[in-house]
Amino acid sequence: MTAKEIRKSFLDFFASKQHHIVPSAPMVVKNDPTLMFTNAGMNQFKDIFLGNAPIKYPRIADSQKCLRVSGKHNDLEEVGHDTYHHTMFEMLGNWSFGDYFKEEAIAWAWEYLTEVLKLDKSRLYATIFEGDESEGLERDDEAATIWAKYLPVDRIINGNKKDNFWEMGDMGPCGPCSEIHIDLRSDEERAKKPGVELVNADHPQVVEIWNNVFMQFNRKADGSLEPLPAKCVDTGMGFERLCMAIQGKQSNYDTDVFQPLIKAIGKLANCQYGDDSKKDIAMRVITDHIRTIAFSITDGQLPSNAKAGYVIRRILRRAVRYGYTFLGQQKPFLCQLIPTLIDSMGEAYPELISQQSLVEKVIKEEEESFLRTLETGIRLLEKIINETKKEGKTELSGNNAFILYDTYGFPLDLTELILRENNMTVNAKEFDVEMQKQKERARNAAAIETGDWITIKEGESNFVGYDTTESEVEILRYRKVTQKKEDFFQLVLNPTPFYGEMGGQCGDAGTLSNDEETISIIDTKKENGLSIHLCKKLPKDVTTTFVAKVNEKRRIAIENNHTATHLLHESLREILGNHVEQKGSLVTENELRFDFSHFQKVSSE
Repeated sequence: MTAKEIRKSFLDFFASKQHHIVPSAPMVVKNDPTLMFTNAGMNQFKDIFLGNAPIKYPRIADSQKCLRVSGKHNDLEEVGHDTYHHTMFEMLGNWSFGDYFKEEAIAWAWEYLTEVLKLDKSRLYATIFEGDESEGLERDDEAATIWAKYLPVDRIINGNKKDNFWEMGDMGPCGPCSEIHIDLRSDEERAKKPGVELVNADHPQVVEIWNNVFMQFNRKADGSLEPLPAKCVDTGMGFERLCMAIQGKQSNYDTDVFQPLIKAIGKLANCQYGDDSKKDIAMRVITDHIRTIAFSITDGQLPSNAKAGYVIRRILRRAVRYGYTFLGQQKPFLCQLIPTLIDSMGEAYPELISQQSLVEKVIKEEEESFLRTLETGIRLLEKIINETKKEGKTELSGNNAFILYDTYGFPLDLTELILRENNMTVNAKEFDVEMQKQKERARNAAAIETGDWITIKEGESNFVGYDTTESEVEILRYRKVTQKKEDFFQLVLNPTPFYGEMGGQCGDAGTLSNDEETISIIDTKKENGLSIHLCKKLPKDVTTTFVAKVNEKRRIAIENNHTATHLLHESLREILGNHVEQKGSLVTENELRFDFSHFQKVSSE
């Protein structure tokens, strides 16, 4: 089966099990402060798991674009050096929201893998949660009993909390999981050593392909667990690994997901995949990275120097660097790979086709810019090397290496490579110290401590701010948060006339008052679909009724600037062309900022 056929067969199978098929959510996340990128198939359903959004379809399936390059899911350094880690990957998933649970999830996984895809049953293993005494959690005997219908007991393996207890984050829905692993080694190797000893041991041919997460608990801020009102199933299957298993390959990169791109790179660089290990690594890195870069741009994230944009720029520069150093590519070449990518994935993800010219132009501009910097950086490095040699030293200071990284976008491994050619090394410890200082600065700026919600009244929070700027309200719940050593309180009101920050428009401010006191609402945010009102102190009595009043003069000024962004957008499309799309904005009472996609600098006129 081809990759396209495998993807279709998965969706068709779950459609036959009454699942509603939904499109992939964007890979770049714009409305969740806790995430920059979609890193798991369940991200787009987070509000349903948290109980903040209604269940529209109790059963859902999809193929989701994911990106893992930061946080606990950081595979960047392994990419290209091994055969199965990627930055961008596809996650095939099926979900149940309070509908079916372990019995059906396991039965359907087995049916799809062994009857539809005809995978060899003797090569499959299942892991289940062994329990955790410190959490008061018992072994998942229920899952083990269900698996015993399909697998011999010696191929049902106990897994620890790290491998077999899935958590969305430090707080929120979580539960035990049951993974399916496949042993793709030759019969001779399998005879020498049983696969059961290699499960979860980082063996490149004994890999996890499917994870069934059974959402049973909610993790609270104090670390305790409480049962969820509705038990849910969240499953994810690595599409690229599945293709490797079905197509009988030893590497994800040998499948038809990646081979067309690898061949296109070989043609551009005039080399053959498989002839030179260093060139092979470079070709795998570039093949992986071009997918990430292209999909990020189609999802509205242009390379930049901040947050998600910086992650994409770093990945793009990493790909340029591998092409420059190992494949002799001194002119833009990544942009030339887009037609091949569209041939492979355009049918499943039509946004690639509709935005082809934008993607190519943005990548070409970025390549040209970094190739200029790359040459400047190499010249600077050569100067530092000569000075260091004159001093009779063979070690470059980590501080200099960090300046090259921070100012010229030079990854440490490029500096190390050039130094090795000069029989020199770098003080990596000093570099790490500088890097750590930068990370601490970023972390301290963003660190937020959040307490548990204290519920005063049950109920939904309804927004009435389109019709009125003043309303009688009650506080439904509140919690304390600490940021930059300052305490704030977050309130959920019902109803609320305050507009929560959304679509670039800043949130409303105003007051909350009764006969006893007046409290300032300094900002309103949207979090997981809820309007959260920020104040510096709590009312004395949180159980009474208040009058919520929006600062109307400020609201009107914000509205005017919001209207101006639409007028500006229309003007840009008229003058620069219809390809111009809004890529972000900031609207306050004093100013507006409008980010848009265009492939070159806009002239002063």
